[in-house]
Amino acid sequence: MKYTTLPQLGDKVSKICLGTMTWGQQNTEDQAHQQMDFALSEGVNFWDTAEMYPSPPAKEKQGDTERFIGTWFAKTKKRNEVILASKISPMDFLRDGQTRFNAKHISDAIDGNLKRLQTDHIDVYQLHWPERQTNFFSTRGYTEQMAQQDLSQLTPFLETIEALNDEIKKGRIRAWGLSNDTAWGVMRYLWEAEKNGLKGPITVQNPYSLLNRLYEVGLAEVAHRENVGLLAYSPLGFGVLSGKYLDGKQPEGARLTMYDRFQRYINDEAKWATEQYARIATDAGLDMAQMALAFVNSRHFVTSNIIGATSIEQLKSNIDSVDIELSDDVLQAIEAVHTQQPNPSP
Repeated sequence: MKYTTLPQLGDKVSKICLGTMTWGQQNTEDQAHQQMDFALSEGVNFWDTAEMYPSPPAKEKQGDTERFIGTWFAKTKKRNEVILASKISPMDFLRDGQTRFNAKHISDAIDGNLKRLQTDHIDVYQLHWPERQTNFFSTRGYTEQMAQQDLSQLTPFLETIEALNDEIKKGRIRAWGLSNDTAWGVMRYLWEAEKNGLKGPITVQNPYSLLNRLYEVGLAEVAHRENVGLLAYSPLGFGVLSGKYLDGKQPEGARLTMYDRFQRYINDEAKWATEQYARIATDAGLDMAQMALAFVNSRHFVTSNIIGATSIEQLKSNIDSVDIELSDDVLQAIEAVHTQQPNPSP
């Protein structure tokens, strides 16, 4: 395994982060425990979850993913070997759909996180997506409706920062981060924290893959200049970049076969780009999924690459991508496709 340093905390974290959102939907508790056993044995010491998981979200399953992790911690007594990230999620079935990033809701959410996870602290606690309306979750443009939103009706940035800093003082979280946020959002939190002598975000968890490199526009410079690490999610575009959906295939048990909420990864533009990336991998004698993951691993602004798997075989292949170095020819071919069809799956 290769390791990076978690910004500001200084912890050594694996370049591959274990994603967990299939646990409770596509994976049983026993399968989740097997994945945790295997990942840790391979040196993957950084794990990511959220209070709303599994995904796709469902009220009756909410929290199962964290519960599975908690029973593994209780069984193995290895909590101290894992750097753990989780989130508060503004879902409609949590807190009556009225989640605000204020002290009460953050405290209540962490109460639940810690209970399910059977731990006394979370290393990195993240705001799953912004309260405000902005361009995330497949939305490209910044619309007039977004621009007209009255932010004074939402939780002030400083109030959120103070609430999270209070949780740090209590020892219930060690640091905090953002997710699905924009360059303006990240910078605003950083500015408010610095101005008030408080701890700001150390990471931002946003999508980043061969099909969505929008992070490179603005946020990558923020990550570099402000020492905020990217935790890249959906590096395989919900499995599309494994090539398993090519030629119209719909593999049994695969996420895009089972669920229709992630269709942005199989629009016509994404299909074309995926076909081109598949040819590059074939010509280079590379496994397509490993090539896609290796590209993400190679970016200097990526702190950790969040991979997910529904089988040990997939998990092993994804973890092994950390040892793959892409040649200049492969990287140039990737850039040529990106130039022709940039970011088809925002």
